[in-house]
Amino acid sequence: MKKYIGKIVQAFLIGVLIFLLIGLYQYFINDWRPSANDRLLEQFAYNQAYSVLLYLANDLVISFMIKTYGATLFKFKNLIKGVFLSVAATLGTMYLIRMFFAVVIDNISLTDFVTSESLGYYTFGFTISVIITAIFYFLYYYKQKQDNRVKEQKIIAGVASAQFDALKNQLDPHFLFNSLNVLTSLIEENPEAATRFTTALSKVYRYVLEQKNKELVTIEEEIKFANLYMSLLKMRFEDSIVFTTPAVLKNPEGKVVPLALQLLLENAVKHNQVTPSKKLYITITEDDGVLTVTNNLQTKQTLKESTGVGLKNIKQRYAILTSEIVKIDHSADTFKISIPIITQDIKVMKTQDTYISEKRYENAQEQIAKLKGFYAHFTIYLIFIPIFIYLNYQSNAGFPWAIFPIGGWGFGVAGHAAETFNWNPFFGKDWEQRKIKELLDKED
Repeated sequence: MKKYIGKIVQAFLIGVLIFLLIGLYQYFINDWRPSANDRLLEQFAYNQAYSVLLYLANDLVISFMIKTYGATLFKFKNLIKGVFLSVAATLGTMYLIRMFFAVVIDNISLTDFVTSESLGYYTFGFTISVIITAIFYFLYYYKQKQDNRVKEQKIIAGVASAQFDALKNQLDPHFLFNSLNVLTSLIEENPEAATRFTTALSKVYRYVLEQKNKELVTIEEEIKFANLYMSLLKMRFEDSIVFTTPAVLKNPEGKVVPLALQLLLENAVKHNQVTPSKKLYITITEDDGVLTVTNNLQTKQTLKESTGVGLKNIKQRYAILTSEIVKIDHSADTFKISIPIITQDIKVMKTQDTYISEKRYENAQEQIAKLKGFYAHFTIYLIFIPIFIYLNYQSNAGFPWAIFPIGGWGFGVAGHAAETFNWNPFFGKDWEQRKIKELLDKED
């Protein structure tokens, strides 16, 4: 009920505005001055009857079109259906209103009313109705466009966030599984070392849990964790691993993805022989905006096929966050993996840019459809201009009312052109991006 009351109030206010505009036009253009014989209250009542009923009739049509076609409402064929339905609703409502006032209020017979009706009686009211309907369609179209942009941004951000979380969550079972394998080996070989390993493992796993919800951590944090993790491995391999990290970091506040070094160190141990006679040398260096993990290559002879989960995980997480790539370089005796250090100098990729690049062909098709729709709209507008002028001439109204539908429709054509060709002097790209960010932040 509140919804319908609100629509009636809106229609009434629009009617008041129209009544005032007509009065101002008569006052300034036709030098009209109000007098006691003008029956202004009666004219106002007629005006409001037309305004409210025409508004409600067109609102029913528009609501039906939105419910039926939804996001496809502004396809050309659906828009044409809506225009014809609005025209039919407007003319039908005006006819019924005129019949009511003539037959019920003025006591004119139904036969006399039907025979005396003329197209000229409908032109002005029809024109006003067309203008209001066109403005509504334009505003609804613009609102839908902005809503779709916000939804698209939220979907893109949600997909990226879910993907990143999924990649991070891979680390928990992966890390724990490999750590338990090491612990199992230690229990058999050295129970005392296994006890120390369990204590150290709890500290390591605490770090894993602490970094779980972070996209990036500092190099300093990651190096400290790498040393802690290697202390676990040295409990098992003792002096068979020689591990070196930078004495002084050039950029300790630089960022890397969490647990990247742990995965690279784990891979080095997993894929190479580690014995007192074949020591594994692992070195972490910082240079030219990357952290590089280097180890001597002494591949295990009997090794199951690797799933590549760890390295693939790192590559995917970096692909989401930055355009910089993870580099792999190996020779006959060394293996190197370099991961980017993310700083303010590195341009972080925008998720929406990635999305747009993947949808480039689809967007091109949509742009072609927009161009076709605009050209069809513009052609119909040009055809109707002389029709409005002719109706104005035939109606003998005494004033150029045709400028209202021509101007109102022209406003809609201009808005359609601005949207099609991506031009807006008041609400350009900068404003749209600010508004989208504001709405996203508000909903979050």
